[in-house]
Amino acid sequence: MKKIAILPLDERPCNYQFNQLLVEGMPYEIIAPDLSILGLKKQKGDLDKISTWLKNVAKDVDGMVIAVDTLVYGGIVPSRLHHDDVETLLQRLNVLKMIKEEYPHIKIYAYNLIMRNPKYSSSDEEPDYYEYMGREIHLYGVYNHKKSLGILTEEESKTLERIEKTIDHTNLKDYLDRRDKNIEVNIAFLELIKEGIVEFGIVPQDDSSPYGLTANDQVRVRKAIKDLNIELTCYMYPGADEVTNTLLARLINQYENKKPLIYPYYASITGGMQIPLYEDRILNETVKYQVLAAGGILVSSLKEAEIALLINVSSNDMTEANNQHEASLAYDANRNLIEYVEFANYALSIGKKVIIADVAYANGGDLNLLKLLRQKGILTKISAYAGWNTSSNTLGTCIPQGMFDLIYPNRKENINFLGLRFVEDFGYCSVVRKNVAKSLKEPNNYFLIDGQRGKVVEQIKKELNNFIKNELNGEYTFEITDIYSPWNRMFETGLKVIAHENK
Repeated sequence: MKKIAILPLDERPCNYQFNQLLVEGMPYEIIAPDLSILGLKKQKGDLDKISTWLKNVAKDVDGMVIAVDTLVYGGIVPSRLHHDDVETLLQRLNVLKMIKEEYPHIKIYAYNLIMRNPKYSSSDEEPDYYEYMGREIHLYGVYNHKKSLGILTEEESKTLERIEKTIDHTNLKDYLDRRDKNIEVNIAFLELIKEGIVEFGIVPQDDSSPYGLTANDQVRVRKAIKDLNIELTCYMYPGADEVTNTLLARLINQYENKKPLIYPYYASITGGMQIPLYEDRILNETVKYQVLAAGGILVSSLKEAEIALLINVSSNDMTEANNQHEASLAYDANRNLIEYVEFANYALSIGKKVIIADVAYANGGDLNLLKLLRQKGILTKISAYAGWNTSSNTLGTCIPQGMFDLIYPNRKENINFLGLRFVEDFGYCSVVRKNVAKSLKEPNNYFLIDGQRGKVVEQIKKELNNFIKNELNGEYTFEITDIYSPWNRMFETGLKVIAHENK
């Protein structure tokens, strides 16, 4: 049994737990640090203990998947808050070089995010001043970027002039200085790939957009990738919380000497051509990167393929899952979910594995799709499903799951993970989160509830159990065996789900 050490992006289940659940029942052991050293949201992890943990486990593992943001800053959110100098940051990064020098056989795959620049004002995951000037910081970046490209409109120019006069320049400088430091870490990370310390790397873009500070940083990093001649060993595309799964899939595919052949199929002929919410490029190009990064290759026909990747998309601009009841009529005008589900059934009938990548909506699954999959009787016959957060979060979860089911099929553990995705992505993200959030009473609010296992979480569990009973149970009965709120807010939930076969 091969052992793989994983240093996750943070302590939330999507980063800490998903990768472990995905490989259950396979001959691979995932070794992860104790949660106690990973920090909590804005509280950074114990950087000395994280470094020591990596050095200690190196002698026992065959490979590593490393979130550089955790190694260097103590987590994804602390990467947006730190005040460390560049020299200190680079010393932490150099732990990877020390490990590779002492244990040259270890395959190290790693990723290092480009710092995000949200378009809204909120300090939930950003510096405190982002609460009242986040939108202005975002627009400052977008309009200056457009100005440099010569495409700034007259109205945008006036808004930029107003922002530059009124914005708090001390806070703006703090924000921009941190971005510059983080880019220096990005470039140093690329050097490790060039040297072969890191055999394969990804530079994901969290909550990106076509213009702005993140887009400008992307230009700097892309140029460095080209200048270092590492285009084939370092990819850059939208994503964040799913990348550990992607690199784990790539590593296991390499160990297994596999390159899964994947045929992409969209619910709408326009499906790959729109830019999803929170991303910076058309979906079709991100799909290519997601498959390649996980160790697969796209093919041009179902006949050639081992896996059919069925991508459920909107036919026009994507909207949030919370709004899907209002949006569904417009969505369905130029897509055909009926044909999509029939094609999924056909692919299954001829022995192909089927992945359902549900990216029609942001931040939740498509309830119309759930209805049709149940009617067709294939809900638990597919290999993989995801429909959470951004399109890249979804793709980077279901593609590895489908690949693992191809290599090690018929695992009960895979049905458990399917159940988790159904309960969380359909049940919580698209139904229960919205309902419970509406019912919150002071002092609870969306970003601060009454504890990780308080009364709000009890209410969530009750409503999820109702959803399971009414919408999911069939060939299998799904049971929630644990539930909590990782960051004490409504946005995400932590779940454990077990599937019981009904005979």
